[in-house]
Amino acid sequence: MIDVTKLLSTLLYDPKDPVLFNSAFFFYYFAIFLFCYLAVSGSKTGRVWVFTLFSLYFFYKACGFYVGLVILSAIVDFNLSRWIYRAQQRSLRMFLLVFSIVINIGLLFYFKYTDFFIGIVNEVTAGHIRPLHLLLPIGISFYTFENLSYTIDVYRKEFPPVDNFMDYLFFLSFFPKLMMGPIVRAADFIPQISQPYVLDREDIGTGMYLIISGLFKKIVISDFIYLNFVQYIFDDPSKHTGLECLLGVYGYALVIYCDFSGYSDMAIGIARWTGFKIPPNFATPYQSASITEFWRRWHISLSSWLRDYLYIPLGGNRKGRVRQYVNLALTMLIGGFWHGASWNFIFWGGLHGVALGLDKVRIDWLKKTGKVYTGFSKYFFKVLGILITFHFVCFCWIFFKASSFHDAWALIHQIAYDFQPGIWYDLYQGYTAVFALMLLGFALHFVTASGGQQVMEKTMARVPVWGSVAIMVVFIWLLIQVKSTQPMIPIYFQF
Repeated sequence: MIDVTKLLSTLLYDPKDPVLFNSAFFFYYFAIFLFCYLAVSGSKTGRVWVFTLFSLYFFYKACGFYVGLVILSAIVDFNLSRWIYRAQQRSLRMFLLVFSIVINIGLLFYFKYTDFFIGIVNEVTAGHIRPLHLLLPIGISFYTFENLSYTIDVYRKEFPPVDNFMDYLFFLSFFPKLMMGPIVRAADFIPQISQPYVLDREDIGTGMYLIISGLFKKIVISDFIYLNFVQYIFDDPSKHTGLECLLGVYGYALVIYCDFSGYSDMAIGIARWTGFKIPPNFATPYQSASITEFWRRWHISLSSWLRDYLYIPLGGNRKGRVRQYVNLALTMLIGGFWHGASWNFIFWGGLHGVALGLDKVRIDWLKKTGKVYTGFSKYFFKVLGILITFHFVCFCWIFFKASSFHDAWALIHQIAYDFQPGIWYDLYQGYTAVFALMLLGFALHFVTASGGQQVMEKTMARVPVWGSVAIMVVFIWLLIQVKSTQPMIPIYFQF
């Protein structure tokens, strides 16, 4: 006998249990979705409606009736983009574009930053304005940037607006990337909607590899290391030795990479199975030999968005070196603020902005002097560059993760003044499994090359359908055995 009450409670939004890619509910949801999607795969209209309705329900399960914001955003920008494209007067086109930007940024500002600025006003004026304590709609930072890029591209005449509202709502609500990205541009995605749905062996192999590797990175590596070690360090750094704190920082660097890139991989893999190709969002960023290279490899969709829609419009490198450094600093400060309403994020972005400016000075000097390293020197400086870049990024992660400046400086203080290297063996015995996974995670990151991924994808592509199903079932069963009982909300869920 089916318990209707229990079934309804499962299907309705629960703020304490949002739907996640690694949840049991998602596997049932995705199976039903695939069945319905394949049933209408021969019809473009059917695919759009099925995908859109399932996406909107997915968003509802993630954050309740805030799903209305996605629909409202789609209505506003669908119409504004068409008016912008048809307007003959440049002043009118500019007005409509500014109006679109104000609407989108206004919604994001209201939900994400209102309490932050209320706090600033209270501190400056000794006021007592009550914070609103608004619930942040999940994914609003991502689909806001997608809306902005769409209307800006239409304004620039780089992309014609879509004629079908459902196509645009489909693009904006596409559930694999809705909550945590990647940030997908309409010009890359919308043309794929009209293409016939074809799923070949390459799509199956690539999709399965990305989904499995994403789940492994998220559940096996990231969740385990965070729940069993990293969270203890960052909860109160002053209670731990400098060695523990340093290892905690290394652990968090792996946690945030595996968490976010794991989700991105799953999103790209799911999209591939449904006939859509989304560009990669990470490219082994900790192998970067400079901070400039790091930002070409880390959260590629965000860094490229900031470059194309903020850094270049500000002037980029076209107005002199000083202006270029200022533009870099402003771009990274805004990028830091995009992550959250906190001075920690702004400081984190500022550190990266300063580092990018200094790296530009280094690059200009190398070009000016014609300095080229060859032979042993080339590899030595590359390895040195990787070590310096990695540790600078780790230093910045401290401020990104810490709940306050006080906690961040407390952790740094422990590393600098209370290192206590003599406890390493006791520490190893207490966290053997954690450190083993950390070694595995970094080894896979630094050893795995793009060629290795291609080999795995091609190998999976040769597996028959029944074999692919068996692999996925066995892998999910293994995940159930090792996953933690405490659900780990993805780090970028809050952004």
